[in-house]
Amino acid sequence: MVFIVFTSIRLVKQALSNLLLLLSVFTWLTLVPPAYFNGYLEGWPFVFFFVYLYFYFFNVCVRKRLYGDYYARPHDPKWDVNPPKWYCLLYCVGVMVGHWFAAFEALDLHRIPGDWSNVGVWILIVATLLIQYSSTVYLAKYSEKVVVPTAVVRFGPYRWIRHRIYASTMLLFASYCIALRAPLSLIFVVAVFSMYYDQKAKLEEVLMVETFGESL
Repeated sequence: MVFIVFTSIRLVKQALSNLLLLLSVFTWLTLVPPAYFNGYLEGWPFVFFFVYLYFYFFNVCVRKRLYGDYYARPHDPKWDVNPPKWYCLLYCVGVMVGHWFAAFEALDLHRIPGDWSNVGVWILIVATLLIQYSSTVYLAKYSEKVVVPTAVVRFGPYRWIRHRIYASTMLLFASYCIALRAPLSLIFVVAVFSMYYDQKAKLEEVLMVETFGESL
């Protein structure tokens, strides 16, 4: 009983620290830049703040639902595939710069058109969340803890787009730039994203070939 109580407290503290970290990151990505350049906030920055939160918490929710917090399954660190640290740092800086550049390039928030002109942005947001949802849930059937594969998945939704979760992340960032009417920032963010995840995907595919053979 005491062990369960202490474990619960530890998990709650960890969850709160992760939540505060994400809130801080997304605040500096979606709220602070437009507030700095406009002097006020309204409209899309608020929407994307909550969309970003939902998007990045979804994978965590899937893991909690499938595996819970107690008696965690052993994790094989070889599947923690990441490019070199300097590459990851450049990616993080690029994403932050892209969001600030989008806020700088964008129209004044009160001048961004409303009504039917934003239907396309809402379609992009819904498509992003649906791609993330379907990809994560489907991939969970063929992996441990979502990130440790037990089979090569080339069917279902992965028949058409091979790296769907990465694609949904790029679509999320692109939607933010489109909503703010920042085309140059859109190009910059897509370029940064493509360079990073192209490298990451290649490393993952090498590991998949080593594990499952050339059938990949």
